[in-house]
Amino acid sequence: MRSALIRDAIVISTAVGAFGVSFGVLAASAGLSVPQAMAMSLFVFTGASQFAAVSVVSAGGALSAAVGSGLMLAMRNTAYTLALAPTLRGSVWRRALAAHLVVDETAAMALAQSSPDRRRLAFWVTAGLLFTLWNAGTLAGALGAQRFGDPARLGLDVAFPAAFVALVAPLVRRGDARMVAALGIVIALVCVPFVPAGVPVIAAAAAAV
Repeated sequence: MRSALIRDAIVISTAVGAFGVSFGVLAASAGLSVPQAMAMSLFVFTGASQFAAVSVVSAGGALSAAVGSGLMLAMRNTAYTLALAPTLRGSVWRRALAAHLVVDETAAMALAQSSPDRRRLAFWVTAGLLFTLWNAGTLAGALGAQRFGDPARLGLDVAFPAAFVALVAPLVRRGDARMVAALGIVIALVCVPFVPAGVPVIAAAAAAV
């Protein structure tokens, strides 16, 4: 069973690494330097927020809107951290590192396990592979951005929206969830003509209230 866990972690991390290449290309096309793109992947390390922030900047949005969009999407990691807190104990530094590595994939792998020991193993194995491959992908994409050319031509500009829709889709099966999603879409569409890029995403979150 341990080998199956490691295999699953490798598969997930490899797929995320491919998205890291997309992020690197998009970041470079938005005007970020290679060190800036790498700093985001190293110190932010949450793909949805990184894609959102870069997309806002690329569309000409304000820095405050980019940061707000990224923070809004990152808030879900707080819930993951609360769920994993009993499992990821240790020194302050160990817990701080674990908190930095809590993302959708590491949380999903850990919470799917049946015992605390397996949760810890799943979390740290997935986190190590994911962090390494995401940053390697970012570096490859940022360095190769000129060779890749226009991200839109390759379809990389829709990589994050497509991945995020796939992530959210299983969560909108209930009637109340569908209502929130529909209201969020309406709010965002109404805001688009009147506010800077990135603000509609933040405003759409009001639907949850």
